Parts: sequence; structure tokens; C-alpha cells
Amino acid sequence: MTLKILANMKTINNNNISFLNYKSEDENALKILFLGTMHGEEPQGDFLINKFLEKIKNEQPKYKNDLYFIPCLNPDGKELNQRGNLNNVDLNRNFKTKNYEVMVFDDDTNSGKYAQSEQETAFLTFVVDRYNFDLILSIHAPFAIVNFDGPAQKIAEKISELTGYPLQADIGYPTPGSFGTFCGVERNIPIITLEVSDRLNNDELWEQNERVFEYLSNLKKI
Repeated sequence: MTLKILANMKTINNNNISFLNYKSEDENALKILFLGTMHGEEPQGDFLINKFLEKIKNEQPKYKNDLYFIPCLNPDGKELNQRGNLNNVDLNRNFKTKNYEVMVFDDDTNSGKYAQSEQETAFLTFVVDRYNFDLILSIHAPFAIVNFDGPAQKIAEKISELTGYPLQADIGYPTPGSFGTFCGVERNIPIITLEVSDRLNNDELWEQNERVFEYLSNLKKI
């Protein structure tokens, strides 16, 4: 099966946010979203997802599930090597959640003037609303842990086993307006936050995490 571009969105700085799909032939396919680089200084997610997309293009594998990809949600931040987007908003504190707060953080990023004020957050919210995913994998760095929200513990435990990263149900600090709360806590969508290490080179990072992509692509049930 081939990859299809479902949408492209231009950012304020004229960078591209791509939303792609691999369509399975399995009638019992789950819908899985792979999301990368919500924080601009965490390029690992973008790299890993594009590495997997390259594998799909080159090897034409047959996976059980319908796979969706946003390799880089924050290309403006990535271009500037900063956590926030061009407006210096931490996108992972900008979702419409019950615990959203207008805040300024120690690194000078902020949570936005209001919930879902940013085009990147609005775009991702639209995608989640439109496609009704069965599971989401959001890739961050650098803590080298597996975190989860919603009914995702068993899958998180398996990913912990595959990567060697410890399972940590609580990230250890408050996260008002986070994507995990938006999806997992308030919508009951299983969401895994895979915090990969920033101490590995790209080849080592792919070797450590390739099995996660293969596992989720052939997952039979949640």
C-alpha cells in the first residue's frame, strides 16, 4: 500500500505541517496516529516518523492497521530550535482542557492567550475530532520513559518492554492544557507519550524504537 497525503497546512513562517495516511486492507484495522515534534527543540519524533515513512515507501509492507502520521507539528519551533512555536507558545499547554490556564513558564514560553489559540493546536484538534483514532503515539524527548493517559496501560507496558524505557504513569509535574489530558483523560482515547533519549545518534535511536512502530502497526486490539 502507498502513502497518501491527507492535508498540508502552512504555518505562520511558511513551513509545512503534513498529515499522511497508510491505508490497510484489513477490515478490522485500528486507526493509529503517530505524532512528532510538538516541541521544536525535540526533533527526534520528526526523525523517527520520517524514518518509518521511508521504510513504508521502500519496502511496501502490509500492516494490519490504518496508520496516520504528523511527523512535525511545530516546524517553526524546530527551525528556530526552540520549544514553543513562532508565537513562543508551548503547544502542549494550549489544548482546550478543563485544567487549561493562561501561564508563562520558566523557559519564557507561555500557554497562549486562550486555549487552542494556535493554528498548530487547532489543526491537531481538527484531526483528532475528524478521525476518531483508536490510539495515539506522541513522541517527545529527552526523559527516556513511557508515559500514558487514558486506557493505555497494557500497551504502554509493552512499549516499555520493547524500548527498555521505564513506565511512568505520572510525568512528575503539572501539565495543564496538555494533549495527553485532552485526548486520554477527557476523551478516553488511549495515548502513549514516548519520551525518547536525546543521548543517542539517529541510527541508535531508530534501532531502539523501530519495534514500537512495528508493534503498533500490527496491533490487533486495544
